[in-house]
Amino acid sequence: MLGGVEIPHERGLDGHSDADVLLHAIADALLGAAVLGDIGKHFPPTDERWRDLDSRVLLQEATRMVLGAGWMPVHIDATVIAEAPKVNPYAELMRAEIAACTGMEVEDISLKATTNERMGFVGRAEGIAAVAVATIVSDEEGDTL
Repeated sequence: MLGGVEIPHERGLDGHSDADVLLHAIADALLGAAVLGDIGKHFPPTDERWRDLDSRVLLQEATRMVLGAGWMPVHIDATVIAEAPKVNPYAELMRAEIAACTGMEVEDISLKATTNERMGFVGRAEGIAAVAVATIVSDEEGDTL
């Protein structure tokens, strides 16, 4: 699973939940923008309730927390860093999944992919990484956008 989309590949991601590194990065960006901590605080790997969790649920819950704190997500910019699998063929499906999880419009979600030029654990195809930035506004500001 990557970006909420199942991508056929001979290797998978390993983690306490379904290990969707892209949705985790986005959830962390949203929580961080609202100064609510990170997913490790709210969904600790020591808690068996979160084992094998669908990361779409995690992103929905993170979004709910942000909204509950009086903020509204208005833009997400995310990058997947991986040698494989190729992300671009699935990018639009991923954007749609992210939009569905956050209640945002697809047009407000930017998704890019790059390689690590064969350097480090990502470059050796031992794992992948993702980074994300979230822009949020107070609920009152959101009414005027």
